[in-house]
Amino acid sequence: MDHLAHIPASEFAQRVDRIRHEMLKSQLDICFVYGDEYRREYLRYVSNYWPIFERGALVIPKIGEPILLAAPEGEEVAREMSPWTDIRLTTNFACVTVPDSIEFALAELTSFNAIFADIRKRHPIDTVGVIGVDAMSPTVYWALEAALPGVKLAHVNDLIVEMRLTKSANEIACLKEAGRICDLAYEKLIAACVSGNTERQAAAAAEGAARAAGAEYVPFTVFGSGKRSDSIVGRATNKLIEEGDMLMASLAVQYEGYIATVEWPFVVGKMSAAQRHFIDAIIVAEEQALPLLRAGVEQGAFVRKVHEHFERSGYAANYVYTPLHGIGYAEAEAPYPDSMNTNVFRVGMCVNTDISLFRSTVGSNRIEEGFVIRDGEPEALSPLVRKLATEWLMD
Repeated sequence: MDHLAHIPASEFAQRVDRIRHEMLKSQLDICFVYGDEYRREYLRYVSNYWPIFERGALVIPKIGEPILLAAPEGEEVAREMSPWTDIRLTTNFACVTVPDSIEFALAELTSFNAIFADIRKRHPIDTVGVIGVDAMSPTVYWALEAALPGVKLAHVNDLIVEMRLTKSANEIACLKEAGRICDLAYEKLIAACVSGNTERQAAAAAEGAARAAGAEYVPFTVFGSGKRSDSIVGRATNKLIEEGDMLMASLAVQYEGYIATVEWPFVVGKMSAAQRHFIDAIIVAEEQALPLLRAGVEQGAFVRKVHEHFERSGYAANYVYTPLHGIGYAEAEAPYPDSMNTNVFRVGMCVNTDISLFRSTVGSNRIEEGFVIRDGEPEALSPLVRKLATEWLMD
């Protein structure tokens, strides 16, 4: 694996070109792509910029270089991360957590009004496509409306969602590296889940290992031991791990913006017959459905196969949501199929199994691992989970 996997500037340029092609078809004069520290995926997809504390946007006019908008403190980070060189600072994107008006004496500030006035010198603005409105605060949206009187704001998230459904070779390389790091860190988590350690000590072993191996960020560590497995998406606490506890622990690792998630259901020490039956239902459900992860197969068929096994195993009342979702710049992104979905898998889609049973008599758990859709068998992003599954089925 190339540990220097990344998205080159040329690929960001290609993404913007594709957006401009869609803008032409939809008669959009500008695309305004929003993102912030928490909902970063849209903005990072077009600019590689990931704000800290603050907000950001890429303004894509019909002609000319895109304009990357950042908050005053984010200027150098934006220049460091983004291939775009026209970077402008606006107080519309200042610190999101305080009501105060903050002075930035060293910053050269602009405004939405000035930016759009500059674009109008090259072409008129009648319709602006807004991407990320679902993540945007009302104050930012109102400022956008105020700067564009008489201009139609069209919500066009689907434009980027469709583009992100299949991944390029560079994107897959980044996901593979995230998966490699996640596997290394998850092994440390399993090793640290011993009687006498706290949940936080076990989570820390994984998170530290992920950073040491090159992770850009650890988006989350879901953790629950014993009865706390029923927290479903709980955080690690100071609870002591005990012999016989079932562990529900999920680790997400981010590399160059791309996120891989690993989760394996296991028990500390000797497992009971009921725990074994429960975990076996999850693992076998995935194994039976995996052959359906291939180009040309209906996505709903995978979901139905998992649910059918749960029903045969006596867990019809214990699954809550669909067992598969896309991965990429977000831990969970499209496709997110239900059992009735007739869309087919396509070569280059990247998906994560999320095969879960909740609140059984022995607790809750799930298995998660990433795959690249191919014409034949799917390509696994987590050799660790594949190895553990093979060993379980041979036992």
